Amino acid sequence: MRRTIIAGNWKMNKTCSEAVDLITSLKERVGNISSLDIVVCPPYVSLREIKNIIKGSEIKLGAQNMYFELSGAYTGEISGEMLTDAGCEYTIIGHSERRMYFGETNGVVNKKVKAAFSQGLIPVICIGELLEDRVENKTFDVIKSQMIEGLKNLNTEVINSKKEFIIAYEPVWAIGTGKVATPEQAQEVHAFIRKNLALIFNENTASATRIQYGGSVKPDNMKALISQKDIDGALVGGASLKADSFSKIVEVCQ
Repeated sequence: MRRTIIAGNWKMNKTCSEAVDLITSLKERVGNISSLDIVVCPPYVSLREIKNIIKGSEIKLGAQNMYFELSGAYTGEISGEMLTDAGCEYTIIGHSERRMYFGETNGVVNKKVKAAFSQGLIPVICIGELLEDRVENKTFDVIKSQMIEGLKNLNTEVINSKKEFIIAYEPVWAIGTGKVATPEQAQEVHAFIRKNLALIFNENTASATRIQYGGSVKPDNMKALISQKDIDGALVGGASLKADSFSKIVEVCQ
């Protein structure tokens, strides 16, 4: 039985004081819920403070990105070692906004996943198609390519070392647009992802790997999404910036 995971991606939002207010409210509302995994991914500058606030609660800490080198002359970047030292257990990798605005390729995603494994972080690997891809019936081609290239040469790490990773399916056309894939559309792609995980790794890995849905997730559409066979949670954007809406999403998934 796969354990549900709800993660909030705060993106470039919330000052340190605002982040403290939000996480304090979230801790009060959902900090004692242990029936699923709850992760928050704030901006880097708030990681340490949030780590201290969520101590003793069920809420876990994640980062929004990381670099694939351990250290060095990489101005503006942050390493996996820095993230674990700040209290992170998870890191988002390959979000569509990183791909779109910062030119991250599937090859870069692959390097980052390997680096996350080496630093003991659980990578949340984002994949998803553009609107034109869906219109041109290229969704499955795009998803397959992102998986094959992004998960390249990871069989030993995953199968033998039992390294955990999470896939987040985020149709780019649904991120921040208010549009949401129907539960049936989302399930179809999630099932395709699981099928390809079996081909890349094996059936056991495919069955055990958690696949989140992301893209304008809200309390009123989460129930229908989480009821689908292959949807194991959500990567929440805008709705994670308010304690009320994020808490309701968590509660729907209990």
